[in-house]
Formats: sequence, structure tokens, C-alpha cells
Amino acid sequence: MVEPATDTKSAVRTVALLKDELDIVIPTIRNLDFLEMWRPFFEPYHLIIVQDGDPTKTIKVPDGFDYELYNRNDINKILGPKASCISFKDSACRCFGYMVSKKKYIFTIDDDCFVAKDPTGKAINALEQHIKNLLCPSTPFFFNTLYDPFREGADFVRGYPFSLREGVPTAVSHGLWLNIPDYDAPTQLVKPLERNTRYVDAVMTIPKGTLFPMCGMNLAFHRELIGPAMYFGLMGDGQPIGRYDDMWAGWCIKVICDHLGLGVKTGLPYIYHSKASNPFVNLRKEYKGIFWQEEIIPFFQAVSLPKDCTTVQKCYIELAKMVKDKLGKIDPYFDKLADAMVTWIDAWDELNPIGAANKGKKA
Repeated sequence: MVEPATDTKSAVRTVALLKDELDIVIPTIRNLDFLEMWRPFFEPYHLIIVQDGDPTKTIKVPDGFDYELYNRNDINKILGPKASCISFKDSACRCFGYMVSKKKYIFTIDDDCFVAKDPTGKAINALEQHIKNLLCPSTPFFFNTLYDPFREGADFVRGYPFSLREGVPTAVSHGLWLNIPDYDAPTQLVKPLERNTRYVDAVMTIPKGTLFPMCGMNLAFHRELIGPAMYFGLMGDGQPIGRYDDMWAGWCIKVICDHLGLGVKTGLPYIYHSKASNPFVNLRKEYKGIFWQEEIIPFFQAVSLPKDCTTVQKCYIELAKMVKDKLGKIDPYFDKLADAMVTWIDAWDELNPIGAANKGKKA
């Protein structure tokens, strides 16, 4: 059985990497008591809290943290009619935090994610590992059997092409979870007591042309390289589907990263996922997606973006057109989603105007 790191007050406070270049984005509907255990690692950073649900409810944040908090009223005020692209009553609302941030990097975490311990019992500084992942190149064009060759104690193995050893910029760092696995509802129902106790000490680049199921609860990314594509879609209140927000974003960012020559890493760091969501509630949210994904995945596998799509925004607008054309035949929801994707880019560009570092960023 794995347990979270309960005493993090004694954790050694290392130098806060990228302290002035990274925001931590947290979606929530509750008081953020969980931040106390993350204090040694998060306190030096700026937090962007996106409050979901009832905007009249007061969310309490522990003293000592530097933060800004946005509720639905704030989102409506800032975006006006474009606020329709931000999901309500769903953790997909977190992407509003990506939009209003002005930092180079983003780390996002759920409020039921606690500090995990490595096999030696040491508290894991998940944010520090994400930063290390993002600051090291990725190797999407040729798989290295020692995984990440840029980690200490590893290198490129015999037979790895020297022409590819420079790697490419890393746009996304996808972390994992101990305890409650990120399962879909059918798997939850047949394995209600299953817990992930396996700590795999590895980071790897997801190869070009390979999709993956991205989980948003322990995720970091280079906002200037891929931020405009990190849209978590239309989910939750008033929508026919839920719990596909992060996966939708993952499929979108992966085909765009492949096109622009950027890398996506997965593996370390681990967090401790403390709470299993209700599988019956999840099934109601997921059931259409379970059928739809059998057509969505082949769609993304076949995506080929035009050569003149040289920025993330251009790629995303083109992808929205493809979604409307190809997936709109499955259900009218995808027409609505495609329109929301365009609205999202319009809103992103409005809050991050020409001249900002991420506008028209080329890989």
C-alpha cells in the first residue's frame, strides 16, 4: 500500500527553479487546504486559481501563498461573449488560467493530488521534476531504449543516429500518479479496489505519430511553445460529454507538436492521487465518449496539417476546420466544439496580443 508524504514541513527547500517564469494553475470547488503539504515546493510560485461552480462561494487559500482567483463571474467579465468557450462545472475550466497567465511555463494540478514519496520514502517535488523535463530536449524521431538520454546516468545507446541527438524543444511534461489510477468508468467498476503502487523511475519521449491519453491532474507545459493549443474543450454543464477534456487537449497538442517538431515527455514525476471519483457518475459523463473515441482516435491519427501552418494558432484553426468537417458527422456536438476551438483562439489572441512572446511563436 502506498501512502502520501504526510510530513513535508521538514522537506529540504531547494532553489525554486523558474520562480518568475512559471504559474501554477489549480481548478477547484473547495477550500485549498491541500496546499499546506505542497507549501515547501509551491510557496515561491504564483498561483492562478480557477473556481468552478457557484461564484458566490468563498474559497479559502492558506496564508503565505501569492495567488489570483477567478470565478465564473470574472471569466464572463473578462471574456464577454467569448466566455462560452470555457467549460462550467468541469475541471476543464482550468484552461482559463492558461489564457490569463503571462508566464513562460504552466504547471497544473488537481486539488486531490498530494505529495507522493519515492521508493526511499523521500517526498517528491513534482514541480521540480516537471521543470527538469521541460528544460531538457525531447527525442520524438527515434526511440532511445534507455529512455530519456538527457537524465543523469543515461545517454544515447549504440545505434542512435548522431544527427538526431540534439533533440527538439520539449513542449509538454506529463506526470503520473500513485494510489488511485486514472481509469475510465468501466475499468473503475471492474477494478474498484485497484491501486497503483508501481513507481517506475523513467521519463520518455512519446514518439512522433503516437497519440496518448493525457491526464490534466499532474501536467506542465511550455506556454509560449504550445499554450494556444492547450484547450480543454467544451465539457460539463450543458454538454453531452465529460472527463474527456484533458484527453481532447492531449490529442490536439500531440498532432500539433508532431507537425511543429516539438516534444512531449511522460513518466516522472509522480503525485499521490488521493480520491477515487464515483464510477457511476463518471459513466454518465463518459458513455458517449467511449463510443465516439473509436472514431476520434482514427481521425487524429490521420491528421496532416498543411506546411503553411507554422504557428500553433494556425495549426489549431486548421484542426478546428477538420473537426467540423470530419467529426461533425458523428454528432452536432463536434460542430459546437469546433466553433469553440476558434473562439478559444480568438480569446487567447485578445488577451495575448501581437507582440506578446507567444503570438505567432515558431518552433
